[in-house]
Amino acid sequence: MGKKLIVAEKFSVAADIARALGGFEEKRAGDRKWYERDDFVISCGIGHLVEIGVSDEQNTYDITRLPMIPDPFVLKPVQKTLGQLQLLIKLIGRPDVDGLINACDAGREGELIFRYIYAAAKSRKPFERLWLQSMTPEAIRTGMKNLRSAQDMQTLFEAARCRSEADWLMGVNPTCALTGLYTRETGDLDKHSTGRVQGPTLAIIVDREDKIRTFVSKDYWEVHAKFGAQAGAYSGVWIDPQFVKDDSNEDARAERLWSASRASEIAQRCRGAESTSVVDETKPVAKPPPLLFDLTALQREANAKFGFSAKQTLDLAQALYEKHKVLTYPRTDAKALPEDYVETAKGVMQALSSSSSAKFAAEALNNGYVIFKKRIFDNSKISDHFAIIPTLTPAAALSDAERKIYDLVVRRFIAAFYPDAEFQKTVRLTTVAGEVFKSSGSVTTRAGWMAVYGREEGEEDADMCAVQPGERPLARDVDVKACETKAPARYTEATLLAAMEHSGKFVEDEALREALAGRGIGTSATRAGIIEGLLFADAKKRPYVLREGRELVPTEKAFKQVRFLRENGVEALTSPELTGEWERKLKLMEAGKYRRGDFMAEIVAETKRIIERIRAKALATDAAATATLTTPCPKCNGAVMCQPAAYACNCGLRISRVILKRRLTEAEAEVLMRDRKSGVLEGFVSPRTGNKFTAILKFSEALDKLEFELPARGAAAGTGETSATIGACPKCGSQMVQRGDNYFCEKNRPAGGECDFVIWGTIAKKRLTPEVVKALLDPGRTSLLNGFTSSGGKKFSAYLVRKPDFKIGFEFES
Repeated sequence: MGKKLIVAEKFSVAADIARALGGFEEKRAGDRKWYERDDFVISCGIGHLVEIGVSDEQNTYDITRLPMIPDPFVLKPVQKTLGQLQLLIKLIGRPDVDGLINACDAGREGELIFRYIYAAAKSRKPFERLWLQSMTPEAIRTGMKNLRSAQDMQTLFEAARCRSEADWLMGVNPTCALTGLYTRETGDLDKHSTGRVQGPTLAIIVDREDKIRTFVSKDYWEVHAKFGAQAGAYSGVWIDPQFVKDDSNEDARAERLWSASRASEIAQRCRGAESTSVVDETKPVAKPPPLLFDLTALQREANAKFGFSAKQTLDLAQALYEKHKVLTYPRTDAKALPEDYVETAKGVMQALSSSSSAKFAAEALNNGYVIFKKRIFDNSKISDHFAIIPTLTPAAALSDAERKIYDLVVRRFIAAFYPDAEFQKTVRLTTVAGEVFKSSGSVTTRAGWMAVYGREEGEEDADMCAVQPGERPLARDVDVKACETKAPARYTEATLLAAMEHSGKFVEDEALREALAGRGIGTSATRAGIIEGLLFADAKKRPYVLREGRELVPTEKAFKQVRFLRENGVEALTSPELTGEWERKLKLMEAGKYRRGDFMAEIVAETKRIIERIRAKALATDAAATATLTTPCPKCNGAVMCQPAAYACNCGLRISRVILKRRLTEAEAEVLMRDRKSGVLEGFVSPRTGNKFTAILKFSEALDKLEFELPARGAAAGTGETSATIGACPKCGSQMVQRGDNYFCEKNRPAGGECDFVIWGTIAKKRLTPEVVKALLDPGRTSLLNGFTSSGGKKFSAYLVRKPDFKIGFEFES
């Protein structure tokens, strides 16, 4: 009897299945492993092992060769996981393996991962589907007894394949076309990219920045009063009791006055007057605990609390899952657990008895909080993966940053089981001189889940003393506060993630908005990559977005692209409606109510329409006359052309625009051609060490290549100013000079030469003063220094020391 190969999506699931079924032996081939017993073999992917490829012929920015419509689409291995794919192909091809079981995640992408592996193996062996929405041993065993047929999953696969191919068509083609158009217009190479998710995400950022740039503030005034009562004092702000919110005037508020004279008149009339009535309305308010984390919610929380980028949080959560095994799978869109996970949750709560929140975990168990609750345990809210929660593994040897993410998840998990937080909320209306002032406050009557975050019962949100019946508090201090309306805030990664997740609010069509509900644009697993892609820059691509502190600021490149797409009939690539339309049809396809052929025909037609729009613009635009430098070629006196990738002359002289990851500007190239050497240039990156360095570029005597020259002692980049030497190099005895913020031996050679001693001007986010640098030169040790910051954001103090290998390191007080 042959064996069945079970293909999971990741190692942890393969191990879970092996444990649940029992009797497996771990096998290895080099660093690759799988599990095996008499009737089953278990292995896995590592997410996607195969993807749609771009051939060399397709990799073009020539608009006349677009669009690219592969038929068929060519699948290529993902290079970084090639070894795992090769193992799977070998296992699939074994003669004793007569069938397969797809145990990849229960959803569209899990189906696609397996089918692409199956296609790469060129297998014709039969396969079945293990559909798991819970990873308990019992759920796995039950699932193995109820395998689904390949035919049952065909429509799900067709929807998954359509999504994959459509994203390729609507991503690669517009990206190549936009880059080709820009290169034609400017003669410069700067990759322009877009797609179903990136395009609308960029538009969200650009539209917000446009509102900020065009915002005109309005002046308004508020009247604030302090009332004296027998039990103390309380504050209130004037309101218009007749105010009704008007959606057409987003600046209107009940407490805002648009006339300074009226505000002054109210203040003057109320100042020192006795109130005529005080009315309190007190009602109980309950606030339920937050839902468990999905990845997007975790990324938002970590960005808001710690300033972590979405990618940083994903990487940390992935390490906590893969390396430390203290969190469940992080790339999830779900905020719920499987309905059969109650006992597992109790076990996790018990395991948290050694965590920083141990007392709250114990209280949850002792008080019987860990019970079935639909808002926590709900199969209908789970697609591929359940919420991120701690595992049974104790957390040890975590970095500061990893500990922060782990503690966020632990607290959220514990808090989710606690009862609602309860408050007594009071709104007080005080009438004085015919005007109404509003005060509000609340008292925590039951901390509930907020106790996990440090809230205590009896805690008050605002200081509002009691007023006795019949008492008439006096308006003692009444002041006018001048204010102005504020522009909307720029997006941070936290708020952008929220906008991507809830992108349906940007869509007017109700059907499309419904299709986006609960999904948004991108997925929890891909949103961080989309944001990083907008921020990314290298020699061939300028960024679309810059980080300024925690804010995301679009560049002019971003504005130009969004404006171009909207003005040239390609607005679909700037709106979440495209995803909404796809999702609506793909869900119908999964249900067998929409044909794959029809969907792909529509995508191909739309791709051709988009490319035709961009091509028409390109053909209507004269190709940029190749610009030339004003300075002639130093070799033949001919014109030096400014090509997309180089400065070149017909005589053969050619200088790359990018040298050691530094872009050479036209102004700098002019100087180089004129003087046969450049000024002092910063920002080169050593191919040997990866460190940045400063140098002068100069032509060789034969004018056939460029060479690096160390700047004269003390020369400062770009200014011609000099800085004094700071001491002797401890490695070779030459002089140390400051260049920019850093300190180099004068015999330093950037690409690796006579002396490589350097002291970086900033260490652990602390800027070094010249006095500190001198101490490192001689005697080689500083006094105790404060103000260093660890990678996890923690401040610390230490001595800096020069080690025997001439590296700079830390020593700490014993």
